[in-house]
Amino acid sequence: MSANTWRQPGDSDLPDPTPDHGQAAPSTDGPPGSGATAAVDASGRSARRFWSARRIPAAIVALLSAVAVGFLLYDVVSVRAGQSAMRWRRRLAEELATRPLDDIWMIIGAAVAMALGLWLFLLAVTPGLRRLLSMQRPTGISGSEDVRAGLDRRAAALVLRDRAVQVPGVQSAQVGVGRRKVKAHARAHFRDLEEVRADLDAELGEAVTSLGLARQPTLAVRVRRPKKG
Repeated sequence: MSANTWRQPGDSDLPDPTPDHGQAAPSTDGPPGSGATAAVDASGRSARRFWSARRIPAAIVALLSAVAVGFLLYDVVSVRAGQSAMRWRRRLAEELATRPLDDIWMIIGAAVAMALGLWLFLLAVTPGLRRLLSMQRPTGISGSEDVRAGLDRRAAALVLRDRAVQVPGVQSAQVGVGRRKVKAHARAHFRDLEEVRADLDAELGEAVTSLGLARQPTLAVRVRRPKKG
């Protein structure tokens, strides 16, 4: 069983035309100078995380900004043309001029604005795409320094689960793959639990290494008997 991977050609934003199973698709670079993680691949180069395009938040902010600016410009032009200002702008100016700073609605409005600003700031400075794990870059191949590959966490979990159920004695297994840790929970219907756990730990340790991740996650294995009844 193979897993889906994503590949990014250097710092280019050109998409790969064949994002099929087992092939690569691009991820978007972050802002200039944005962060590489502490992970280092086998070649000694830092493995940067993939940056999300944030298309939906950017589209929402752009749409709301365009609507607000459009209404404001229309009202300003109307006033310049001799018309009266819109009711909402007169009401807003009156409320801002008369309400004290300790008013509950002023506090709520400031808190909402601060929360939205903090959310947008976090979206701007964090990579996102947490489902993608950076993979090691191949060495000794011409042009490999311009290629970045990522492995989907769900695909990695499926690969590890398939390896886990091949261990003798394992009835079923659940595997969760994080950026720093892999958690495996298995049910053993025969054999000694310690023997099953040792075999499972060795099998999954080899499987995690074979994934070729830039940051090797730690492995936590738990084995128990299935519930009776």
